[in-house]
Amino acid sequence: MNNFTTLGNGLIAVIALLHLGILVLEMFLWTTPFGRKTFGMSAEVARNSAVLAANQGLYNGFLAAGLLWGLYSGDHSFKVFFCACVLVAGLYGGLTAKRSILLIQAAPALVALLTLL
Repeated sequence: MNNFTTLGNGLIAVIALLHLGILVLEMFLWTTPFGRKTFGMSAEVARNSAVLAANQGLYNGFLAAGLLWGLYSGDHSFKVFFCACVLVAGLYGGLTAKRSILLIQAAPALVALLTLL
């Protein structure tokens, strides 16, 4: 295993853990004070958007599962595909929802992809 593969796998693990954290935040902590503070929402907005956030959290869980499966199986194409999915989701979220998503989600996925390719 070369240094780029090791770095890429490490980044994929970090990205997967990040997405598992997002899953917990969006599915279970959305309406809590921590969730509302994280996303800058009032209790009413959090309450009214909880079902949408839970759905979004589930999708983040699927991204994490795909990344973890790629690590477990060693399947290079799985790792590339799911990193690309995270990158696209991060770009879209960063351009439409919150700029910080570009740094939190898209940038690590881009670096991981570059190390894999």
